[in-house]
Amino acid sequence: MKERPREEVRRLAEFLGCPFTAEEEEKGVVEDVLKLCSFEGLSGLEVNRSGKLASGEENRVFFRRGVVGDWRNYLDQEMAARFDRIAEEKFQASGLVL
Repeated sequence: MKERPREEVRRLAEFLGCPFTAEEEEKGVVEDVLKLCSFEGLSGLEVNRSGKLASGEENRVFFRRGVVGDWRNYLDQEMAARFDRIAEEKFQASGLVL
């Protein structure tokens, strides 16, 4: 996503069954989606700065630094491997390749 964001957003739209039309591409809709879904855009929303889940957890805990590989500061190798196994199991039927 970080290396080729435009291509990945297009692929995601196709996967979801709503690919961008040529007209949308010309109007810059892909760039608009990227801007709206960017780390800066999402972490800066008021709801994500001050909102809370029904459980009382603050939304801001879902945002760290937005840096690729930052997970290494939070997970050791065993935890990462367990997370990978769980993700593969949960997404197995989706067709996504992790």
